[in-house]
Amino acid sequence: MRLSSYFLVIALFMTSGCGLLPEQVDKTKDWSASQLYSAAKQSMSDKNYEEAIGYFEKLEARYPFGRYAQQALLETAYAYYKYEEPDLAIATADRFIKIHPRHPNVDYAWYIKGLTNYTRGKTLVDRLLPQDISERDTRIMREAYESFAHLVKQYPDSKYASDSAQRMIHLRNNMARYEIHVADYYLRRGAYVAAANRGKYVIENYQRTPVVPDALVILVRAYRELDADDLADDALRVLRLNYPDHPELARLEKR
Repeated sequence: MRLSSYFLVIALFMTSGCGLLPEQVDKTKDWSASQLYSAAKQSMSDKNYEEAIGYFEKLEARYPFGRYAQQALLETAYAYYKYEEPDLAIATADRFIKIHPRHPNVDYAWYIKGLTNYTRGKTLVDRLLPQDISERDTRIMREAYESFAHLVKQYPDSKYASDSAQRMIHLRNNMARYEIHVADYYLRRGAYVAAANRGKYVIENYQRTPVVPDALVILVRAYRELDADDLADDALRVLRLNYPDHPELARLEKR
């Protein structure tokens, strides 16, 4: 038998033999909803989030109207969050909110949305500092803030409300700090109008955040470069009155 014919015979045997192999058996085929739910919870405890997601999704598909289906959908969102699939986590939480807007645990869906964006946005500022941050925005942080704000406003008695409120403070401070970095970026590149606008934005929209005095410093510097001395003096006066210990104050007053 020629070599080519030999390989042809082998290939035909392997192709036909595939039909003789036993099909992979789904061990969950006859499981009840409670069995699937218990298996998913165990996988979550074992931190096997991919397996947990599989169980939860089978439960929802096979028993869509059972008492476990709603909870399975909610916990799928959390499993995706832990599995580091933020887009799927948020999409699943949104689906739960849309389908079950009056569910007693809908506050948790809003919390998962906020927590997911909070986690992937909390170090955004630090990651962007070496880059051209003027081309970036704080969309992820804003979306996290909005989810937490909705939870706090609509469900003030939720057990997640206090934590959400604390995270909102951190997000607000971080968004304000981001604006200061952008303002400083513009200042160092001679875009003084843009720098001044960013400084004003911080003062008007992020009052009582730690970076307000830095915003005033930027206003003083930007207005001086623009020969808007009256505006610069006003900003300096506010800085002197409210933040007399700011390290930049003495340097600004030397001029």
